[in-house]
Amino acid sequence: MASEINIPTEPIGSIPRPAELLTGLQSFESGDISQENLDNLYEQAIKDTIRHFEDTGSPVITDGEQTKPSFATYPIAGLNNLAPDGVKIPFADGHFRQLPRLTSGPFHYQVYADQYLVTASRHTSLPVKQAVISASALSLLYPQEGIDGYPHSDFLNDLVREAETDIRRCLDKGAYNVQIDFTEGRLAVKLDPSKKLLKDFIDLNNQVLERFSDAEIDKIGVHTCPGGDQDSTHSADVDYADLIPDLLELKAKNFYIQLASEPDQDRVLKIIKDNARDKQRIFVGVIDPINPNVEMPETVRDRILKASKHIPLNQLGTTDDCGFSPFGDDTSTAREIAFDKIKARIIGTQLASKVLGL
Repeated sequence: MASEINIPTEPIGSIPRPAELLTGLQSFESGDISQENLDNLYEQAIKDTIRHFEDTGSPVITDGEQTKPSFATYPIAGLNNLAPDGVKIPFADGHFRQLPRLTSGPFHYQVYADQYLVTASRHTSLPVKQAVISASALSLLYPQEGIDGYPHSDFLNDLVREAETDIRRCLDKGAYNVQIDFTEGRLAVKLDPSKKLLKDFIDLNNQVLERFSDAEIDKIGVHTCPGGDQDSTHSADVDYADLIPDLLELKAKNFYIQLASEPDQDRVLKIIKDNARDKQRIFVGVIDPINPNVEMPETVRDRILKASKHIPLNQLGTTDDCGFSPFGDDTSTAREIAFDKIKARIIGTQLASKVLGL
């Protein structure tokens, strides 16, 4: 059962996959097990993830993204108009992830996120949130040299339509809320210090958000962080002051902002305070997924109390800095550690609520 918590608290999304599933994925790739065998492993991983989520006392859960190949590329898995040599995203430790490159149009999603939501909802009575990838992240699929017979403007029109559809299908299927993963925000500033790329990203995402009613917007949020993969980040060196004012121009209700791993949390909180609008809810990160040490609930409590000095209580929420395994093959964080950290967030948020008299 979920604990009684007055400050809203939600996970970001991904949870490390069980060892059995990771082994099964390798066996499937090598042709040693069937699709049916793999699907059974997926189903068991989802059930186990939801059971562990429920055991943490979390009032809102996810499926842990157990069947997503990655948080960024799930919509295009299986498309036949992609080449592997797309944009590279370098991380601070020297490794990189590479997006595919679109080779022809029209662009469309192969997979919509509501399928994950429907499966998860069969296994729990708790509210389920669903993460989707931002239109701006997928805009990087289009090559700089263009595509013959498929102008960039046509691609963007198709992309906005598909991003809207992805969100709308999740809302229609009963998502508690839908979280747009916008982890490329700080990266955009790193790639283009003039901030034109960031502003283009904000404008593109707002074209999607403008298609929803006020009531629908109340159930849509945006997550930002400096990336998190194999215990490394891609843009933590970018000043939050160069992102947050533009980030909060997005026409969403909820904002899930990485904060626990920031060296100067008070400075970031002041930037948020100076730019947040009255109807926006700010879920501050109080758990650092990259740090292998499990936070004490009292540490979480104190981080929340610090945030409460800058953010009105009716606009404050708590979350994790990032997902624990945004890419399916990332095993840098143990599955048990992820759930222990989530439980610390739940208890710490409850402790802070009591101190604040809520």
